[in-house]
Amino acid sequence: MATRDDDAVRLGLNLVYLVPGETGGMETYARELIPALLAERPGLHLTAFVSRAAYEAGGPWSELAEPVLVPVDARRRTEWVRGEQQLLPPLAARAGVDVLHSLGSTAPAWGRSRRVTTIHDLIYRIYPEAHSGLRARGMALLVPLAARRSHRVIAPSARTRDDLVHLLGVPPTKIDVVPEGVGLPPAEATAEPELRSSLGLGDRTVVLTTSAKRPHKNLARLLDAWSLLPAEDRPVLALPGYPTPHEDELRRRAAELGIEADTRFLGWIATPDLEGLYRLASCFAFPSLYEGFGLPVLEAMARGLPVACSDRGSLPEVAGDAARFFDPESPRSIAAAVDEIVRNPAAAGRLRAAGLARARRFTWRETARATLGTYERALVSNA
Repeated sequence: MATRDDDAVRLGLNLVYLVPGETGGMETYARELIPALLAERPGLHLTAFVSRAAYEAGGPWSELAEPVLVPVDARRRTEWVRGEQQLLPPLAARAGVDVLHSLGSTAPAWGRSRRVTTIHDLIYRIYPEAHSGLRARGMALLVPLAARRSHRVIAPSARTRDDLVHLLGVPPTKIDVVPEGVGLPPAEATAEPELRSSLGLGDRTVVLTTSAKRPHKNLARLLDAWSLLPAEDRPVLALPGYPTPHEDELRRRAAELGIEADTRFLGWIATPDLEGLYRLASCFAFPSLYEGFGLPVLEAMARGLPVACSDRGSLPEVAGDAARFFDPESPRSIAAAVDEIVRNPAAAGRLRAAGLARARRFTWRETARATLGTYERALVSNA
């Protein structure tokens, strides 16, 4: 950092929200950003404030940073809020933190440290059905509070920046757009014959989608689209990911549409199996109605998998000309996009090459560099 000697700057990371294996993209953000920051600034003193789940599970927040336990159960929203708003500020002060970066869209409203918050999206505001009950009410209070009380705000895309400006009234001069990166795919992958056998795929074409099973991810319309594909050579749709209450609705929808044999609700699967699915799939489909960034699209592109995705939210901004876009509210549009990739080798080849080139533009090194710039601005901010 330019404003102080690297060895003197003490950075704190607010990871109170983190439950490893259950926090999705915000866990990926923490896992990738920590080593990237230290690679860019080896003298950076890094303290990670973590709940019991992350403290016990371990990860880069304890291997590369000094972990400080915030003694709450982050699976319980009331505990998460108590840990963040009540317990974290004095812990950060005791650790002598200069800049406290909250990585999960909410942040403490007070404290001695300069405060930076990454707000990944405003899904709670744009698609309130994506959350329910206490979580929905909490997000509606805590995200605007974090935006107001932080010295700087990081948005992963221009779309999220614009949402912050227009929906929450955040001054645009307070926001830094810092895209996320995409890492190298793991080398280990389950062999295709073994995976086809264990998942009952036979020799059928496979289309993969990876997303949380929540309403705004629009998987119900993806199933509707599947029913429109010719039954005689319909691909198998693979849907890995943790089960949610919404998954029961999706399973019923598949049964009503008569496509149970053409879908695989896989639950959580080990990394080698997921990598094996990326390798054997012919297409990656992502029908989300709204994304603050859309990292799954880049992760598929980085693996050379042709992408068909929604034209909503930040996805056109992130995917550029490297995806086959569709109207996510039209099952016919979704079906046509997937069918084109699966049946047209030339189109699939073009998207494969374009996707690999596009993914190379998004690196965690660049994310870390830009984030360090945000910390510098926070240290001199008068906000």
